[in-house]
Parts: sequence; C-alpha cells; structure tokens
Amino acid sequence: MFLLLSNDDGYLSPGLTLMADVLRKEVERLAIMAPDRNCSAASHCLTLSRPLSVYAHGQEVYSVDGTPADCVYLATSGYFDCIPDMVISGINRGANLGNDVIYSGTVAAAFEGRYLSMPAIAVSNISENPKYFADSALIIRDILRHILKYPLSKKIFLNINIPDLPYKDIKGFKITTLGHRGPALPAIEVQNPRGQKMFWVGRFSAAEKQHSSTDMAVVTDGYVSITPLQFNLTHYQQLEPIEHWLKGISHD
Repeated sequence: MFLLLSNDDGYLSPGLTLMADVLRKEVERLAIMAPDRNCSAASHCLTLSRPLSVYAHGQEVYSVDGTPADCVYLATSGYFDCIPDMVISGINRGANLGNDVIYSGTVAAAFEGRYLSMPAIAVSNISENPKYFADSALIIRDILRHILKYPLSKKIFLNINIPDLPYKDIKGFKITTLGHRGPALPAIEVQNPRGQKMFWVGRFSAAEKQHSSTDMAVVTDGYVSITPLQFNLTHYQQLEPIEHWLKGISHD
C-alpha cells in the first residue's frame, strides 16, 4: 500500500509526525503532504488565486503553501509517480465532532481523498492539549492493520475521534452519528494599537445533551468514535414540503 498522510495543523505537527513514525512500519510506502503552517478551520477551501509551491524535507515529507485540500489534491493529481491507495488526515489536536466537520481542515483533507476515489480517514484526538498523541497513533495503527486485512471500499470516508487516554484505557470502538453543538459564542472585540476595532471569532458553545449513539457521547465514555460520512447534503425529508411550499410563489 502507498499511504498518504496529511492534516490541517501543518507538516511539523506532533500528531502527524507520531502517526507517520508508527504507520511507516505497516505499509510499503508512506508520504506526507501537508500545509506549511496551521490551517485549522480551513474547511474544504482550494487555492485558486495563485500557483502552489511544494517543498521537500526528506523521507517523502512535503509541505505546501496552501490548504489541506490543496495538499491532497496535489498528491493525488500527478505530483507523485503513482497515485496513493489511501489517505489518512491527522492526528488533529482537538476534536472534530458533530458540526465541527463542516469547518475542519482535517476532515476536508480526507474528504478530498474520498472525492478523488480513494478510501479516506480523518483522525482527531479530542483534547486541545493532548497527553496521549502516541497512544492515538497506536489506535490508528490497529485500524490500518484491520483495513489491510479487510480493505475499505473506495466509497468509504470515516471520521474518527479518539479520547485522550492511554492506549490500555481505551474501551473500544463504536460506530456513531454526528452530534450537535449549539451556535458559536459571540465574537470577541479587541482594539489594535491605533484604537481600531478588531474581532476574534467566538468559540463553539458547549455540546448540547447528546443521544448515546452520537460521536460526542461515545468519546466522553472512553470509546473511539467512528462516523461514516458522505458528500450528499440533500435534506430528503424536506423535498416534498418545500415542493408544496413553492406552489405558493407567484411567478408573473
């Protein structure tokens, strides 16, 4: 297997480096192509206003002056001598649960791989200051070993969140649905040295009460959450009501 790793925290991120060190022993070839800086919350942004530069750092480690989605696009569109078989994005510092997946560059990097017809996994340690990144890497090793025995379909995209616990204290794996956070907290107003108003984007509010099958509930209980995701955002239950609603619009 030719395994591609990426992330949104940047190519020097400890989570990415630790995961690469562990997974290199499991596959025939491993390459890293990741942003040259932190791109958290970049979502699925592609750079269209300028060309992208790629920098080599040895051991098939490459940084790109672009977004996480840019990195996976380049890696799967001719930069290498062959197309990777699979992409894993992470290990992110901090959770990508529920609504987070809309904003996450980590998830977007994996999504780009799935969009380009390869199995893809996004991986996050739920702590913003992880103590057990290395243990999270071992969890991904276990999952990859299972994939090598029982390959995933090219249609599969998994969002995985791992509790920040020692390897031996992880209770197991559970398939989950996305949970839900409340609206973001208000923007934080500050002033620059010239007295002009500036604003920091507010943090997400605390998670609402979750059903036991959601990703947010499962990681709180000490399990690894695995959520299958898809591209189609169509709200099928609303098709008929909206069609009925449209009949009332006058089109003169």
